Amino acid sequence: MDRDPIEDLRRVGCPERVIRHCRAVCELAVEMAERCREDVDVDLVRTGALLHDIGRAETHGIEHAVVGARIVRELGYPEPVARIVERHVGAGIPREEAEELGLPPKDYVPETLEEKIVAHADNLTFGTEHVPIKAVVRKFSERMGEDAPPVRRLIRLHRELSELGAVPPELDRW
Repeated sequence: MDRDPIEDLRRVGCPERVIRHCRAVCELAVEMAERCREDVDVDLVRTGALLHDIGRAETHGIEHAVVGARIVRELGYPEPVARIVERHVGAGIPREEAEELGLPPKDYVPETLEEKIVAHADNLTFGTEHVPIKAVVRKFSERMGEDAPPVRRLIRLHRELSELGAVPPELDRW
């Protein structure tokens, strides 16, 4: 594919601060993919990470992932990129929670290693700053409660990627 994700972010109207965030997520996601002890498609991770917030050109609500997946499909990106965009929010949103949030009834939990890496690189990036898991868990817990299902999913995803060696040590601080 001969597309430039950054050009596409600009073409659809993503704000520059969103583009800076996407670049920061990409930087971390590529590092995580390269550190991972399992085979990971680094190019897919790079493209998915750069485009993960493309839906913010139209909305900043939780539905930005669904909107973003539609946009990348319309732009002609391959389906694995669209799935990364669609499943990147938090550590995923199961069908029941998606329906409660007003999203189309579907499971939005990352399945592939590439999807998990981009979702978690996004979790570990506040704006353009990479932060340790402790800060992310605190932020999620303040919003949803310490034992909320999204917090438990976040911790499981972090542990899974840490066990594969993907999470940089400085971000694996509890």
